[in-house]
Order: sequence, then C-alpha cells, then structure tokens
Amino acid sequence: MDDIELGEDGDSSDYVTFDMVGERYAFPMRRVQEIIRMPSVVKVPLGPPSLEGLANLRGRVLPVVNLRQCCALEQAEHDETTRVIVVDGGVPLGFVVDRVASVISVDPQALEPAEAVQATVRSDVLVGVIKSDGGEMTTVLDVDQLIGTQFTRLAERRGGGGGRDAAVSRMSGEPDPDAESDDTLELVSFAVEGQEYALPIDQVQEIVQAPESVSHVPNAAGQVLGVIDLRGRLLPVVSMRRVFGLPVTPLEAQNRIVVVSLPDGVVGVVMDTVREVLRVPHELVAPLPSVVAGARGRTEVESVCRLEDGKRLVSVLSVNRMFDSPEVRDEIAEYRDDAQEATMDRPGEADDGRGDEELFVVFRLDDEEYAVDVDAVQEIIRVPQALIRVPKSFDFVEGLVNLRGTVLPVVDLRTRLGLVRTDRDERQRIVVLIIGGVRTGFIVDSVAEVARVGRNVLEPAPELSEEQARVVSRVANLPEQQRMLLLVQVDQLLAAEQAVVAARLGEETADEALAGV
Repeated sequence: MDDIELGEDGDSSDYVTFDMVGERYAFPMRRVQEIIRMPSVVKVPLGPPSLEGLANLRGRVLPVVNLRQCCALEQAEHDETTRVIVVDGGVPLGFVVDRVASVISVDPQALEPAEAVQATVRSDVLVGVIKSDGGEMTTVLDVDQLIGTQFTRLAERRGGGGGRDAAVSRMSGEPDPDAESDDTLELVSFAVEGQEYALPIDQVQEIVQAPESVSHVPNAAGQVLGVIDLRGRLLPVVSMRRVFGLPVTPLEAQNRIVVVSLPDGVVGVVMDTVREVLRVPHELVAPLPSVVAGARGRTEVESVCRLEDGKRLVSVLSVNRMFDSPEVRDEIAEYRDDAQEATMDRPGEADDGRGDEELFVVFRLDDEEYAVDVDAVQEIIRVPQALIRVPKSFDFVEGLVNLRGTVLPVVDLRTRLGLVRTDRDERQRIVVLIIGGVRTGFIVDSVAEVARVGRNVLEPAPELSEEQARVVSRVANLPEQQRMLLLVQVDQLLAAEQAVVAARLGEETADEALAGV
C-alpha cells in the first residue's frame, strides 16, 4: 500500500484497520490524517521509550512512535510493509504499525464496548471490538489514551495546556544574566600544513564542511579556487594553502570552509581542518615582532598567542592583510560579480540577510546532530588524555580539567542525555558553556561546524516528555539538506543545584588533585 492522504470528513463509523503481531487493530478514521511509509528519523534524547524519533513530513516535524511498544507487544524489525499512521494528537503524531489492511465502514451495532470484552492489550487503550460475520475480531484502540499514556505533554496541549506558551518563552532569547564578560580574545583556530593559526571569531560568519568539489576555472593561477552554492548564494572560495604559497590538495572530508567578512562582501577560505574555539586572555597575546612582520609573505600574521606556558603558539591572522593584494581583491570581486549575475538569473530567491538568521555550533552525538547558540559557547577544546575523577558526584560528571589555571568540571553529554557512553577517540571535543554562573565542559562525539540557520526553519520541538521539552527546545528543519538539528537549551543541561554541586565538588577536589597537573 502506497502513502495515503485521508480527508478530514470521514464518518465516525469508518475505521482504518492495521496489523500488529498477527492481530487486527483499528483507529477511527476521523482521527487519521494520512498513512505513509516508514521515514528516516532523527533520534531524540530524553523522550519516552516508545519514541522512534522525529521525521520530516513535507516540511513539518513529525514525532514517530512505535505502537508495538506502546501496547507492550513483542518488537520486530521494520520491513517493506511497515507503515506510519499519522493521527491528530494535538500535533501530528505517527504510529508505526506492521501493515495497513484497509478502510472499513462498521455498523455501530457491530462494535462491542471494551467493558464487555477481554483483550490481549491493556484495557486503558481499548475502545472496543468490531465483530465480523466471519467471526474475525478487530480491536479498536483509543488514540487519546495512547497519547496520554506515552506523551503527557501532548495530552496536556490537546487539553488546552500552555505547552506552546512555555516553548515560546524558552525561545525568547533574553540575555543570560550569568553570561561571562571578561577581557579575552575569542578565536577560531585551524590547521594548515600541520601549523596552527587562528582568526578572530567576530570576523568569522560561519564554518561549513567543504563540498566534494568547487566550480572553478581550470588551470587558474590565482588564489580563488572557484565558487560554491551556500544555501542559494554563490560564494567565492579561496585556498588558504595558496595564500601561504603551499601546494593545493584535493578537498577531503576533514576540510572546512571558513566564511569571513571583507569590506566589500564575504569569501570562503578552505582550511585543512578547524580545531577549536579559543577564549584567550589578552595578556597571553603579543603583537608579531616588527622584524618578522616585515618579512615577505608573513604580513598576514597580526599577533601570536602563547598557550600552555609557551609550549603552544597560535598565529592570529588578519583577514584584511590576507587579502590586501589588489590582484587578489580584483580576482575575488570578479568571481563575486559572476556569482551575483548568476543569482539574479534565479528569480524568487529569498535574501540571505543576517538579520533573518541565527548562528549555531553544531556537534554530533550518536550519529545525530545537535546545536547550541554560538553566543553560549565559551570555547571548544580537545579532550585531555586524563581527567581528574570527582568522588561522590553525579554519574554524568566525567571529571575535572585544568583550563589555563581554572578548574573546569566536565560532563559526558551522552550520559546526561541518556545515551550510551563510548570510548574516547581523537574526534571528541569539550564544548565549554556557562550554566548557572559555572563554566562547565560537555564532551561531544565531534564538532561539525558553525552553521547559519534561517529563523523561518526554526520551530518548537514537539513536547514529548517534560525533560525533553526543557532540554531540546527547538528543531531546525532543513528538508533540502535532509537534515534536522536538535537545538539544545543550554541553561537546562544542568539544573541549578546540579551546577552548584558540580562546582563545589570541583573546588573541593581541585587543590589536591591539580597540584600534580
């Protein structure tokens, strides 16, 4: 059976019938919106056990629920006959069933109420049983009871609760009174030919993964590799290797394009890898010595950061100095003009202005993509080889690290979100956030990019459980990219008392433990 769209005016005696574990069940047709094949889903942490994930249904976020698990039935793998019945549950909700059988019209006299029958499913989700002339029986399930037993938040919303108001309140974007204001330089660091460089974060618009190829002019001798399509906008792309006079290598999965601002527009710069977001005290930043700054080919370096007691030097670049050559600026302008002409030839495209977008740091956990507001991220660092364990702490507290003389509690975000822990690897990073006035690091599987997302694709996440609704407050639905970002509410990752306890335990452990660090 192919996907089916059903009208909203079906008679109350009409039912959609379906099979599970060899038994026949039914929903009232008036509650069924449509029937679709099993879609790809994005797993959501902290949701009810029966939740399979979120799917994209023609630009609409659809929670998908395993009906077998709702009814305490034996689980089975999905196959070609698996279907999702989309019902009206206050918001659209999809129930996964083994197979859809048919749409039937039933004489009300043929429906025996639940009170008069014995059923193999829980009685609280049973409406009644349809008896046929051939002796077969079809169990009619109560949509509202199924929703209420698994998703109390949806049931509250259907009953007039203030779920949406709460979601809007969480989306208000009010300033965080706990945000830290210190005398530091915020940088994005990256590597080129094994050397570490950085750019001031206020000069970086976003960071995206490099595509498999760039549209370029063959045998071009300049620094511009060509152009890429960035959400409908053609972006000139420059090779950082060419800026440094190094051989250009083919684009690979680890390459990133850093989109930077120039006085007359923007340009993407291909880096070998992007490493970290750094927050460096100004006293650790020194201007480049004049004797070096005057050397040929080194004027793009503006200053140097001395990290890890001088063992790690990071060269801070100036975007303007990188592209101060008239030839380079003319070449970029030529590509930009061509891009603008190409864009004008595509009528109806929306303006990609910054005013209609938000900037997020995107990271991965268990193959799913999460995001936090870039303003909430203090920095991103590598996971050290050893963390100092904290006794009598929460299960999700991984330990402590010494971050430039400051004790930093570190939380395993997988554990905090109810996911399975994994072994440490080179891709993992610590995303440093401030929660309840306490600087806290969260270990993630990897940091993917800094992404600019249009506000028109942001929407409240379905409120499937109380904790999930607090932590995952919104989703960015990107059907054209076949992506869905789960937007994390930073101030809900730790309750206020948890943040205070973590900080106190860190302080109690720090003096003794960090003495040998």
